[in-house]
Amino acid sequence: MRTLRSVVLPMLLAGSFSTLCLAATCTPQFKLEQNNSLGWQGADAAYSIPLPGGRDIWIFGDTLYGKNRFVAGSAPRMVHNSLGISTCDTQGNFHLQYVIRRGPQDQAESFFSPQNPEHWYWAMDGFVDKGDLWITLLCIEHAKQASPWAMDFATCGSDLARISHLDRDPQHWTVQYFPLVPDGVKAYPSATTVVDGKYVNLFALYESGSRPLLITRIPLKGLNNPKKHLEYLTADGQWKPGFVPANAKQVMKTGSTELSIRYHPALKKWLAVMLDPYGFSDKVVLRSAPTLTGPWSEPQAIYRIPEMLPGAKRDKDTFCYAGKEHPEFESPDELDFTYVCNTMDVPKLATNYSIYYPHFIQVPMPIPKLEP
Repeated sequence: MRTLRSVVLPMLLAGSFSTLCLAATCTPQFKLEQNNSLGWQGADAAYSIPLPGGRDIWIFGDTLYGKNRFVAGSAPRMVHNSLGISTCDTQGNFHLQYVIRRGPQDQAESFFSPQNPEHWYWAMDGFVDKGDLWITLLCIEHAKQASPWAMDFATCGSDLARISHLDRDPQHWTVQYFPLVPDGVKAYPSATTVVDGKYVNLFALYESGSRPLLITRIPLKGLNNPKKHLEYLTADGQWKPGFVPANAKQVMKTGSTELSIRYHPALKKWLAVMLDPYGFSDKVVLRSAPTLTGPWSEPQAIYRIPEMLPGAKRDKDTFCYAGKEHPEFESPDELDFTYVCNTMDVPKLATNYSIYYPHFIQVPMPIPKLEP
């Protein structure tokens, strides 16, 4: 917890505005960089991973860059992933260094790139083990059928990246890639990542039926060969080698491609934060469980996204997603999370600076409704 001051926040909760006095933390802000040829101009995803020594790594998806936002036709200037490194000073100020990989000619590159040039990675959640940072990578390719830019993608597998030498300049971090699940499985461990005991647990959305959330795991001592040591929880509650989604337990009947699952010792519960997975929703929801494998409570709406609420100010092209919690910034009585809004009308990215960056939100911890 990084509680250093108190603020009064206007909060849109349960469909109405209320003013809430919260013990606030060093509050993350995601400012766009101007007058920099590789300046950070917005991104999505925004997973956060605490590092030893008080730093946090932020994982960003499709990242706009340059001195300003630029869109040529329906193609924004971007790389497919980038990083951020944040710290909080003793006065409670948040500092964030954006990291866009620089190529041999000082050009912008994705920080993580697959060998197949027709594929790209969306970097997702991660964890730290023995001083190295591990990141789940969701393989993405263009959709088989023509689709709008914001929906022009299909999954094609998942891998793991190990990042070493974190004491160096991020441009000189060492990245190794490990295959995990190949294309065609239709469930790719990446949605969120949790170390619990001797295992790292990786959740996967099954792209079938009700699109349930499944769970896999890798023993930490087996990270030298993640694919070989991957296990999954079967429908009858057994852990078995490999990954057969059709035989897996549905940990949540309907999951999400990205979310957070984090343990809260004070509540003795696991909390899952995500956007309501049913269509283009305006709700950030919370679920709770006594164990990682459930049973998970029904979704409880904890926030209504202003950009998605009906009304004269609602932009019909806007949609929001990427809800996830950041407990390392929380005080005991609050829940902190981010979400991102995007647009179906790509040229609007160059003119609408109120979208396409993480919005950091604080709400009171909704303890009374956490029981499954």
